[in-house]
Amino acid sequence: MKYPSFARYIVVGTLVLAATSCDKDKFFGDNLSPNNPATVPPGVLLASVEANTAFTFGNTIGRVTESFVQHYAGAEGIQAPAYDRYSIRGEFDNEWQFNLYAGSLADAQNIIDNTATTGPVFTGIAKLLKAYNFGLVTDLWGDVPYSQALKITAFDKPRFDKQEDIYKGNASLEIQSLFDLVREGLNDLEQPPGLIVPTAADDPIYGGNVTKWKKFGNTLLLKFALQISKKEPALATSIIKEVLDKGPNLYMSDNADDFQLAFGTTVGNTNPFYSYNITNRPGDQIASQRFIDSLNLRKDPRLPRFYTNSPANALATTTDFGTFTGFNNGGNGTPAAVANRSRYNTYILGASGEAPVRMLTNFQTKFILAEAALVLGTAGNPQELFTQGITASMTKAGVATTDITAYLSNPANARWVTLAGTDVQKRQNKILTQKWISLLGNGYESWNDYRRTGFPRLAPVENPSTDSPVIPRRFFYTLTEASSNATQIPAPQPNITADVWWATK
Repeated sequence: MKYPSFARYIVVGTLVLAATSCDKDKFFGDNLSPNNPATVPPGVLLASVEANTAFTFGNTIGRVTESFVQHYAGAEGIQAPAYDRYSIRGEFDNEWQFNLYAGSLADAQNIIDNTATTGPVFTGIAKLLKAYNFGLVTDLWGDVPYSQALKITAFDKPRFDKQEDIYKGNASLEIQSLFDLVREGLNDLEQPPGLIVPTAADDPIYGGNVTKWKKFGNTLLLKFALQISKKEPALATSIIKEVLDKGPNLYMSDNADDFQLAFGTTVGNTNPFYSYNITNRPGDQIASQRFIDSLNLRKDPRLPRFYTNSPANALATTTDFGTFTGFNNGGNGTPAAVANRSRYNTYILGASGEAPVRMLTNFQTKFILAEAALVLGTAGNPQELFTQGITASMTKAGVATTDITAYLSNPANARWVTLAGTDVQKRQNKILTQKWISLLGNGYESWNDYRRTGFPRLAPVENPSTDSPVIPRRFFYTLTEASSNATQIPAPQPNITADVWWATK
């Protein structure tokens, strides 16, 4: 389907579930036309936004950012090795046009426009999802269409708002900050529920549980605040304090609070990492040898949960947890045969593709608060929060409690799991290195951390492309956008080596 130039930014009710690899009947129901958005119930739209958000997160964007942060490596084919070498020019048109602007964002805006008086729970959830997706867009590309992008009175060539204005707001340009959008959503969730409320079928992430959505919204404020903390430490500190003052029961504090969406096991309904790596292109990717080496050095019990054991071969690494065969990111050598490789294990894929895509988690929250306490001086003990983050991640990966205790208490591991000393940067690096390990499958957030802080310390890949000799700092704008909205795109267009606003000093 080809959209008119402005339709990429307005409420079109696209319901792109066929593209999200989710079962159509589960979300559409019977006798619903995706071409008639006026008849689409908000529950169907909400399910569409959630499914599309998770799919977009775990599909091409997930694969590329996993390569950038050296969780995974390209082995064969054209795309995967190219991504590994930072060659991404001309990519992400589908994500920009259809999955994001005419997908998740359009459907979220449709819910907001049509449920404000009848179903504030729907409205509040949609605002939180809108904020999350716009955060994703601006983090990846920098300045993007935002304030004019979803207007019903369509802007044929919507303005690219500055990332600073997207995060902080700009009243003179009628730009609402992402923080205020989240606050609006949380306020809606405090109102009487109205005539319509989401059912479990409408809400595959939280099953209509408003309390969990409130926790997600407050945790999203923490995530956004840390994102801008390098550029705006005072503002970040005030927002983190705002959330912490609400109490620990109103932000993520348990793995059951995680913002994630589980997939199915039937063809077309599986986790997008599974669909690509197992069903469609099983030879294209392989475990990153650098990541294997990092976990092996730490004797980390998550290693066999993250990656599959491989048969012994000339390229294998023998560890306390078995044999693993990876590949150096960007390497020119010949990777091991597919049957001899380590690849994502059940933690990322599930047994048959049913594993969730994990977008914002309890363990991530603990690391956010640990770093904020250390660097910004917000409430909490950095060491306690750091330990809680490691524990929550290992628990989620299926490591036994006794093994977690043994790992944390082993004197040989002290240099990895304790924040001893007075050097703030060294301690921050420890937090973000453990966070990087925990974020396997979430390259987007780990890439955000790396661009913001330079931690963990990752060397550029072997044989990078001519576009970037270092780990990229942003995505190129898409070719379609460059041709159809050229008058609004920032000029000159930034290269992928140029920092986004929140990553600059």
